[in-house]
Amino acid sequence: MAEYLYKLIPNRDGFINDVTKEEEAVLEEHFAYIENLLKTGELVLAGPCLDGSLGVVILRVDTYERAEELMNGDPAVVNGIMQATLHPFRVSLMQGSKNGEEVVK
Repeated sequence: MAEYLYKLIPNRDGFINDVTKEEEAVLEEHFAYIENLLKTGELVLAGPCLDGSLGVVILRVDTYERAEELMNGDPAVVNGIMQATLHPFRVSLMQGSKNGEEVVK
């Protein structure tokens, strides 16, 4: 298994302070999508910066192609309210690990 980070950037300034009803509906779909990735074991962590500048999703999947598929299937990306970029990533340290050992193997 490998880890990947996808970074989500809102497509307009002021997004966090002025979400439209349509965007709110997409964000609810986005949250449900990410929540499902947690259930399937493909999500390590996800969350937004509180200043609204970006969000991150860290995945643990078999291939880059699977990570790309998941990123491109995110409703926030599909519906064009956020742009996403995918990066190979490694969780080096994480709370809950013992002496730097992996939490999930």
